[in-house]
Amino acid sequence: MAGPVTACAAWVPLSAHGAISPLVNDSKKLSPQRRERALALMRASGVRFGFGYAGPSEIDGVNILEATFNAMGAAVRRLLSYTGAAPGSALLLVDGPLRIKRLEGCAQQPLVDGDAKSLSIAAASIYAKVVRDRWMAVLDARHPGYGLAAHKGYGTAAHLEALRRLGPCPQHRRSFAPVRRAAGAA
Repeated sequence: MAGPVTACAAWVPLSAHGAISPLVNDSKKLSPQRRERALALMRASGVRFGFGYAGPSEIDGVNILEATFNAMGAAVRRLLSYTGAAPGSALLLVDGPLRIKRLEGCAQQPLVDGDAKSLSIAAASIYAKVVRDRWMAVLDARHPGYGLAAHKGYGTAAHLEALRRLGPCPQHRRSFAPVRRAAGAA
């Protein structure tokens, strides 16, 4: 309900597989401390990342799915520019059932539960989650009272209570029903 949607693309060199495989897994299955350790190890092992995000106003303007596609496209384009790879030179593994729109020239393979099946998807998942969690801590300091660092913008009972009490802040996604209701009550 609050904060950006984040996406990451990762390139994992073969030389890094053995070093990172024991620690890299679906980001949702790792504690925050393990995600931080995994990210540090991945960086030290030569994993390359491209990051993308869409803020609340973009999410409200186009919808969450389109904003997610925009963030994913930006992440892939950044990774390609960092690595110097041409769009058609590699296969892009996509976490989920859909191909990323607006990435013409990139061969794509959607993988449902991809973060459990692909080391590069799991690596990207960890990076995106760590960066977003860090950003939510920054937003918590900028918008006190909402508990953004604790619940990361999700619709927990504590977040809904803060939203009812304080009304939405600029980081809330106004197109989401609980935020819309809170804005109408404020």
